[in-house]
Amino acid sequence: MADEKLSKVSMCMQCGMCSGSCPETSITPFNIRKLVRKNLLQREVEESLPWYCTSCGECTLRCPRDVKPSEMIIELRASLVEEGQIPTTIQKALENTYVQKNPWGRPKPKRGAWTAELDFKVPHVKETQSKRLLFTCCIQAYDPRCMVIPLNVARIFNKAGFEFGILGAEESCCGNEIRRMGEAGLFEELQGQNAATFKKYGVKEIIALSPHCMNTLKNEYGDLGIKISHYTEPLAEMIEKGAVAPKTAYAKKVIYHDPCFLGKQNKVFDAPRNILKSIEGLQLLEFTWARENSLCCEGGGGRMFFEAEHPYTRNSERRVLEAVEKGAEVLATSCPFCVMTLEDPATEKGLPVKELSEILIEAL
Repeated sequence: MADEKLSKVSMCMQCGMCSGSCPETSITPFNIRKLVRKNLLQREVEESLPWYCTSCGECTLRCPRDVKPSEMIIELRASLVEEGQIPTTIQKALENTYVQKNPWGRPKPKRGAWTAELDFKVPHVKETQSKRLLFTCCIQAYDPRCMVIPLNVARIFNKAGFEFGILGAEESCCGNEIRRMGEAGLFEELQGQNAATFKKYGVKEIIALSPHCMNTLKNEYGDLGIKISHYTEPLAEMIEKGAVAPKTAYAKKVIYHDPCFLGKQNKVFDAPRNILKSIEGLQLLEFTWARENSLCCEGGGGRMFFEAEHPYTRNSERRVLEAVEKGAEVLATSCPFCVMTLEDPATEKGLPVKELSEILIEAL
């Protein structure tokens, strides 16, 4: 392992691309280039520094030597988890996931309770012909603000005659944030549980409601032999084919924020935009930093469970300020983590934050 670390040190040519592209460098004490090298050389690091990383992946995408700095941060966090040197809030999120299979510690039996608000029955995936699974992110299954996302998507799919099922209480956290918080063992447990459940019910397709879930199911679960996508992808196809047709004008200027796990990490840029463009009267605006260069909202990589030790202007605040300057009337995104981080600063500015499904359901 020591030889492997030294090999990675020799690969790094100190170009600074990782720290230069990092959304945390210059606004927090975090400097990924210095931190990675300290980790590789087994030098002491300030205890809080590794937890500023949002796992946006920009550093790994930009690194010309394929050092994978973001993965090195996960490795460093893993060693801190083993030593018990982790923030209390991170520890609590991991404990909650171990017990209730979600970082918020909400009752696992109620994971599918959101369906009670629908006026139609959502079947278990085993009862469907298509074996198409709608995979609900933890935050969307339990948080009232984000619960509207599965409700909206379910209503749209049902209206379009697009069959799907759920797992309800048999679904566990996908583990995307758990792995990034350094708990490899717990991630493997969640991965094994979910993969076994998919196999048990012969799941052929998974539509994830969160980019974080889509990313880990698609890229970190190994070859499941299952088609995996974010809900905006089949929805954009339905609109293109006329199966879903927005009828009500939405005469507002909408600026779209690319989620890191959907955009820069999985290259899904056009589907969300095509959905918005299909809505009559909607004027689509773009951020200066968009698509591959979208500015991270700071919601990923465990940052939902870690409070920075010193005050600074958050990226979500910077994002909202630019949206206001560009004359946006609505800030749209397609990720529950982005909704949660953007909403507080946006509310202060009187700018509504809408998850894409909320806008589409209004237009339908």
